[in-house]
Amino acid sequence: MPNQFFSPEGDLENYFVTEYWLIDQYVGDELWAWGNAINGRLGNATTTPIRSTPVTTSSGGINWKLPSGTSNASAAIKTDGTLWVWGTNTAGGLALGPSTASPLTPVTTFAGGNNWKSLSGTTSAIKTDGTLWVWGSATGGRLGNATTTPNRSTPVTTFAGGNNWKQVSGTAAVKTDGTLWVWGDQARGRLGNGVTTGSISTPVTTFAGGNNWKQVSTGGQSCAAVKTDGTLWTWGNGSNGRLGNGVTTGSISTPVTTFAGGNNWKQVSCGDIHVAAIKTDGTLWTWGYGNNGRLGNAVTTGNISTPVTTFAGGTNWKQVSGGDLVSAAIKTDGTLWIWGSAVNGSLGNTFSSSAISIPTPITTFMGGTNWKYVSVNSDGPMAVFSGTTPDLPIS
Repeated sequence: MPNQFFSPEGDLENYFVTEYWLIDQYVGDELWAWGNAINGRLGNATTTPIRSTPVTTSSGGINWKLPSGTSNASAAIKTDGTLWVWGTNTAGGLALGPSTASPLTPVTTFAGGNNWKSLSGTTSAIKTDGTLWVWGSATGGRLGNATTTPNRSTPVTTFAGGNNWKQVSGTAAVKTDGTLWVWGDQARGRLGNGVTTGSISTPVTTFAGGNNWKQVSTGGQSCAAVKTDGTLWTWGNGSNGRLGNGVTTGSISTPVTTFAGGNNWKQVSCGDIHVAAIKTDGTLWTWGYGNNGRLGNAVTTGNISTPVTTFAGGTNWKQVSGGDLVSAAIKTDGTLWIWGSAVNGSLGNTFSSSAISIPTPITTFMGGTNWKYVSVNSDGPMAVFSGTTPDLPIS
């Protein structure tokens, strides 16, 4: 799930294994998007048609760093620390204040601040001062500000105004002290705090109050997190095998270690009904709902309740992002690979039919080797590319 993004520090080759799970700092990078253009999520001044090959957005700027998005809107941070949004402005989700506009091209928000560091979806972000800000719908306590109303069209600090937030994904976040905090809807045990109903409108620490959490990812109704010891933990809705614990039904409301208790997990990304993760040895693993080829394991149906290696067993995977019908990953050689359903052109390979699925990864985008970062949501991916790509359509 478009879910978790990082700070502009660290070494590119090791940014998922550093203490703070940071992304490298770089300049001169283009932002490309493809898939469903509905609601203006491509940022190219139109809501139609779907784009089955990537298009540059945002006036072709070359200082994009971290993209994110939902099914209806997109957001990205630039290298200058500014935060830009575009698409549908439902429930104040673009933080445009009193404006109800739904821009088709990126606009700056949040008083033009230039200290935004990391981003999750389009409704939560962390600043360089360590404060965590949220906005949009307050339903189910998802703003974490002790209320379920009203919606907020301007960012609010929550969580007692702390300044030691490190990484956020949906309604879960990790602090610099290694504690993991959750809030919002508790259905199916997705908060990992021992309950399966109701909601929490202020963050609570869970998972026995441990202080060695490194990265968290939230999915449709489940979560996964990696600890500093390299273990991988999952909780929430267990249907379709998405918890990777050998079963395909039920819910787990407290975290469980899975995957044979391995201690070499580096990065995890929860899609809507499936999960993908990379180990420190560079292997890529997937599990959960296998329809439409979204697990990349050469089949288009069935559930996998324990992780499987895919992609010909390669050992040079660096970053992965799970979406709804599509997943994508970048290798250490800078190539970008994608697999799953071709619906709405989400594979970026000129196909745009829901009847077509690619169950094994394919390189797209003319086989470029300069891809830095990819983010997938339910309507298509966005990716950052270093350099120019004249063979691709400029929008």
